[in-house]
Amino acid sequence: MALFALGDLHLSFGTKKPMDIFEGWENHTERIKKSWCETVSERDTVVIPGDVSWAMNFDEAKPDFAFIHALPGKKIISKGNHDYWWTTAAKMNAFFTENGFTDISILHNNSYPYEAYGICGTRGWINDNSEPADAKVLAREAGRLEASISDAERRGLEPLVFLHYPPIYGTEYNYDILEVMYRHGIKRCYYGHVHGRAHKYAVNGERDGILFTLVSGDYRQFVPFKIM
Repeated sequence: MALFALGDLHLSFGTKKPMDIFEGWENHTERIKKSWCETVSERDTVVIPGDVSWAMNFDEAKPDFAFIHALPGKKIISKGNHDYWWTTAAKMNAFFTENGFTDISILHNNSYPYEAYGICGTRGWINDNSEPADAKVLAREAGRLEASISDAERRGLEPLVFLHYPPIYGTEYNYDILEVMYRHGIKRCYYGHVHGRAHKYAVNGERDGILFTLVSGDYRQFVPFKIM
């Protein structure tokens, strides 16, 4: 069994939001399917840290999740800034069950075991918390990350953190999120959100004892990144 990550699928089978207008995103759904099927087996797990679907509701999201369901492996998804279909965990789990998407799980204030590791995470937020509204959202996201990591630690697992927003970007540091990771001794963090020309400012490597890895779809050429 292997563990992979691939963020920012930006699927839009149920709504009109073509991605191939952006450089590097040409035929991206076909590329996702091909590379995923060549890389991932039914016994593997793939974490998708946000921006899964452009859908606004479950009806629009259904064909996107049917596409994901048809791909090999178990999928664990978390929220991105464009996942407007996202609602309560109870409603999402009911939607997956009703449609037979039993290989898709929600990462939200919880964790999932993978061998000796715990898959943890949350959406995160922007690095600039100067606005009161942003500071409020950021504090909530830090709390969700705390809950997720603590859930893994209660099981005796080493937490692996998956975020949508980068906790470090260029010279900007999101200390609310980082403080949680520092306090829990997190060693690995995988994130998405960063696209196109912004890739050059992404942190890929060790900072303060944490190995940061960008796994956004276009950065990885839509090939699931093998973690272990």
